[in-house]
Amino acid sequence: MKTITIAPHTPTLFDFDRELIASLPASGPRYTSYPTADRFHDGFRQPEYVSVLENTLSGSLKPVSLYVHIPFCNVICYYCGCNKVITKDTSKADEYLTYLEKEMALLAPHLHGRHKLAQLHFGGGTPTFLSDAQLERVFRMIREHFELLPDGEYSIEIDPRKVSRESVFKLGELGFNRMSVGIQDFDPKVQAAVNRIQTVEETREVIEAAREAGFKSISVDLIYGLPHQSVASIKPTLETVLSLSPDRLALYHYAHLPHIFKPQRRIDTNAVPSSEEKLDILQYAVKLLDERGYVFIGMDHFAKPEDELAIALREGRLQRNFQGYSTYADCDLVAIGVSSIGKIGNTYSQNQRDLNDYYADLDAGKLPVMRGYELNADDVMRRQIIQDLMCRFALELADYQADFADYFAEEIPDLQRIAALGLIEWQPETGSLKVTPKGRFLIRNIAMIFDYYLRHKETKAKYSQTV
Repeated sequence: MKTITIAPHTPTLFDFDRELIASLPASGPRYTSYPTADRFHDGFRQPEYVSVLENTLSGSLKPVSLYVHIPFCNVICYYCGCNKVITKDTSKADEYLTYLEKEMALLAPHLHGRHKLAQLHFGGGTPTFLSDAQLERVFRMIREHFELLPDGEYSIEIDPRKVSRESVFKLGELGFNRMSVGIQDFDPKVQAAVNRIQTVEETREVIEAAREAGFKSISVDLIYGLPHQSVASIKPTLETVLSLSPDRLALYHYAHLPHIFKPQRRIDTNAVPSSEEKLDILQYAVKLLDERGYVFIGMDHFAKPEDELAIALREGRLQRNFQGYSTYADCDLVAIGVSSIGKIGNTYSQNQRDLNDYYADLDAGKLPVMRGYELNADDVMRRQIIQDLMCRFALELADYQADFADYFAEEIPDLQRIAALGLIEWQPETGSLKVTPKGRFLIRNIAMIFDYYLRHKETKAKYSQTV
């Protein structure tokens, strides 16, 4: 059977249409930003970044978000395409923290005061590569420049293989109240193939400790499409994960691109499931999660009905940023650390991706911005359209452009095409657009229609699978 229609537990109805999914373009942006990061350019460096900081944050102490990138990992996972440094030498982290402090000191004059911190996210790499003492050092720096709020969202990515129960309680004491736990797969054969050996016991211990420590939300990450995976092999993993009762669950597609990501060259390409097998796995997982009461948030994210993400979806408050779906109202994002990406006003900026270049800029007394982008009026409008599509699944195009029929003349034939496929309910006379249950799993394909740069400008970027 090619199509599974999922009975809804909530208004977030969706329909997993196998044949339709297979018939549409297979890859596209995840739209954690618009324009996407491959459109950033080196004409936006420190002077432009400082200018926008001064113009946006001067005279305003509105809450902001902070992203901290920790690039270190003890061991390499062969599937990973993140910016990372593989080492067991923890002294390298001491050096890195010194440079984080240098970057923060250079930023401080342009922040104009101690802003309230609405959101904080530690990403990587493996943020828990840092020792308790090193984490305390980072938090001293953060608290010097920002005020943590009682209702703020403070999250960290966790590798259960490197975190003790005591360390989880320490994270809670520092201020973290949300965590994302990497699992990927519990099958021993799959784990060996991707060099990530992780037991159920150590994973369970971390999650239980987080609950005892008062963490408000615990998310787990799984990957489908890894070598040796099948529907039969994924079933025990999914049952085990559900027994851990995470508040949120992300089911990411593995993109096998060994010509781009060198670690993936250690994976046997012949062991990677076919596109058909990947859809089998996804179809089974989606059906199971729905049956067990998880709400489909969007793209590859699920949450319990009582979780803040599901509530934000129902109430129309869902947001999307560089960390994925979020519940907090969109705000300026200050990003520090190698390769980190921030958003201030109508600009994006990315730090140096190479660690030596990052250090060299800071040694020269420069903020380590390697590239960025300033949005024009059309970008801002299209960014909001894509955000609304991905978070609210509906549009009234007249809200964005009074003459939408003329302005979106190039897009209208594509809208008519996907309407004929049943992805949207489209009323050209009013400009009203509503994503159908079939369209929810293909929301990236719908959003791509409004991407000016995909339509008009080439890119060398390799995007991930849309489903």
